[in-house]
Amino acid sequence: MIDFLKLPSPCYVLDEELLDRNLAIIDRVRRESGAEIIVALKACAMWSIFPELARHSDGATASSAAEARLVFEEFGRPAHTYAPVYTDRNIEEILRCSDHITFNSVAQFERFGPMALLRGISCGLRINPQYSPVETDLYNPCVPGSRLGVTADLLKELPAGIDGLHFHVLCESRPHHLRLALEAVEKHFGQYLDRIKWLNMGGGHLMTHAEYDCDELIALLREFKARHPHLRLILEPGSAFTWRTGYLVSTIEDLVENAGVHTAMLDVSFACHMPDCLEMPYKPAIVGAHEPAEGEKRWRMGGTSCLAGDYYGDWAFDHELKVGERIVFEDMIHYTMVKTTMFNGVAHPAIVIARRDGRIDVVREFGYEDFRNRMS
Repeated sequence: MIDFLKLPSPCYVLDEELLDRNLAIIDRVRRESGAEIIVALKACAMWSIFPELARHSDGATASSAAEARLVFEEFGRPAHTYAPVYTDRNIEEILRCSDHITFNSVAQFERFGPMALLRGISCGLRINPQYSPVETDLYNPCVPGSRLGVTADLLKELPAGIDGLHFHVLCESRPHHLRLALEAVEKHFGQYLDRIKWLNMGGGHLMTHAEYDCDELIALLREFKARHPHLRLILEPGSAFTWRTGYLVSTIEDLVENAGVHTAMLDVSFACHMPDCLEMPYKPAIVGAHEPAEGEKRWRMGGTSCLAGDYYGDWAFDHELKVGERIVFEDMIHYTMVKTTMFNGVAHPAIVIARRDGRIDVVREFGYEDFRNRMS
């Protein structure tokens, strides 16, 4: 058990033993389904754990030149790269660091595809099967008018040189959602499946969730492979690799009350360090806290930035909170560090790894220079 009092505050801490649990599940799906599973850096670009992730995956996927370079240099192999748009300014770096590249439109392929083909890079096209179970529009790539992917009515012919198709329509979803997505792909793009070499099913496959049915996923992938035996099947989950593998440790620095609302003022920020809580929105779990019962004292957690809405609540505790107490948010590794900002110049959480042997490694701390060097 991690002693949170011995950690710097604030900090993100990844627990290697929790990571091992996830990697074992992912290895099982890779082994029994025959599909390739690659790491999506958009969810976790913590390159200090790349050597571990590389041993339990089939590569990594990037969404920008910077991510592609990080994969190439720190993951140790070329990236599968997809970005909504490529430019003359970044395409050379992306091609240097990639062995697969997916284009968001036919026009982008026509503009940059020849450069990729000359380098022997496998080219793909993102498709929009017009199905997604995602209810929050901010995260739904298939909303009417979406800029992401080509719809079947606009794809009159598969361009020569396209090796693969890519769709990404899920978000923390279950196998039956993937089944519906594949049915939509076969309905709208089935005529192209015998002309390509690989099908990338994108991310959102939350196979390490306690309630996820991996047997159903494996069976589904095997069934699809049986119908299309020539295809390489690729999944690129983001959250699944680091789902529930760590925490965000914070400290109560003040207690304030206004109109009967009790707020614990923390040295972390929802806006800066946990932005998905406000965007999705969702309420994170806190170690030692529970949902308030009727008549029980409620505590709001207040962030350290000046944004008026930088707070979330409510939680209840079995004791009266006090200044100096640690507040530990659960499941704060995926989609946290990669989305942080330095708004207000707030103290940026350190990055810590809790090793299997009990050691605590502070792998990165941030200071004034990090903030200053982002500015001009």
